[in-house]
Amino acid sequence: MPEIVLGSHTVRSHGTKVLRLHMHDWLILILLGVIEVILNVIEPFHRFVGEDMMTDLRYPLKGNTIPFWAVPLVAILLPFVVINVYYFIRRDVYDLHHAILGLLYSVLVTGVITDAIKDAVGRPRPDFFWRCFPDGKGVFDPVTTDVMCTGDKAVIKEGHKSFPSGHTSWAFAGLGFLAFYMAGKIRAFDHRGHVAKLCIVFLPFLLAALVGVSRVDDYWHHWQDVFGGAIIGTVVSSFCYLQFFPPPYDTDGWGPHAYFQVLAESRNGHQSNNANSLTVQPPDLENVYIESQHQIEISRSNTHDSSPMLDEMETQRRH
Repeated sequence: MPEIVLGSHTVRSHGTKVLRLHMHDWLILILLGVIEVILNVIEPFHRFVGEDMMTDLRYPLKGNTIPFWAVPLVAILLPFVVINVYYFIRRDVYDLHHAILGLLYSVLVTGVITDAIKDAVGRPRPDFFWRCFPDGKGVFDPVTTDVMCTGDKAVIKEGHKSFPSGHTSWAFAGLGFLAFYMAGKIRAFDHRGHVAKLCIVFLPFLLAALVGVSRVDDYWHHWQDVFGGAIIGTVVSSFCYLQFFPPPYDTDGWGPHAYFQVLAESRNGHQSNNANSLTVQPPDLENVYIESQHQIEISRSNTHDSSPMLDEMETQRRH
């Protein structure tokens, strides 16, 4: 399919129009951000943790190899930089806007799903014992044997948010979206056999996987938590990407749906203008017909005037 001239749809020329068209999407995005904050404030479900269950929850309490503030840098800022670099190459506001909107939706929808499940499940982290009993002395209910934590309430609250892994789901949401985006831009599935392109596509997934592995190494999550977070992030990112872009293996997978819609509209408008310029209106046809008849009558008159013999023959034929 032919392309629109580069630079014909920039942020300056069409940015306001695109924003107005998707104003409701940005409002919903803000709402998702508010919901995400609320889910992190409310108290999660405190699942029963008996004394005999502490065997698998006595891992040491460590810090985060990848701190919380670094997750948005990996999941949002890195893809954002790549998307903006591509904009400066192609100057397509539709690609820029839809890629950023899809990225933010991917991360925030993943965050809401992940934290909602965290609060509902309330699974204790592998280091829950030391969160609950920082002095190492366990205290349990004499009847139910449930834990009676003596530690800091904020630390204990965080200890009930093991499943699924938020670090992992966010990483796979943002970097998974980036992987799909890059696969489309470099035409990784153009059937030409350049398998080296897949290394570029797999790189974001590798980075996201390392984020998940760090959560197990730090004893903040069980392996099932990381696996579940990876699935959530990958699935949500694929849905959000396909909302704005064709599949990466598609022939037109390098551009957003909106770009091809504008291209189709411009081509249809061009064809319509050409058709209008070639169309003869009914009044014009009528004028042509009248002029033709007039010329025929004149021709006949001239013929009669210049041929008396023909007139005489015509008179005898009639008699």
